[in-house]
Amino acid sequence: MSTATLLPFEQLKPGDHVRITQRLKVGLKVWTTTVTGTVERTERRREGLHVKRSFDDKAFADLVVLRKDGPAAEETTVTLDEYTQIEHA
Repeated sequence: MSTATLLPFEQLKPGDHVRITQRLKVGLKVWTTTVTGTVERTERRREGLHVKRSFDDKAFADLVVLRKDGPAAEETTVTLDEYTQIEHA
């Protein structure tokens, strides 16, 4: 996959049909998972980290709410990280 075909989070709009690929790593094993669907909305949520932080030290997570392809048309939420790849489907 070429980086020219990847979409930045900021360019996603409701109604875009996308394929999101994520890398999962546990110990020495690495898997990839892919979900395809239509963007319902994008959000930047404030994170509640599990460490004691200063009140004004804010951490955020970017996420995409998708309506998955298929007969059931389930809704799913994908939280993005540095290994997430988004492209038009």
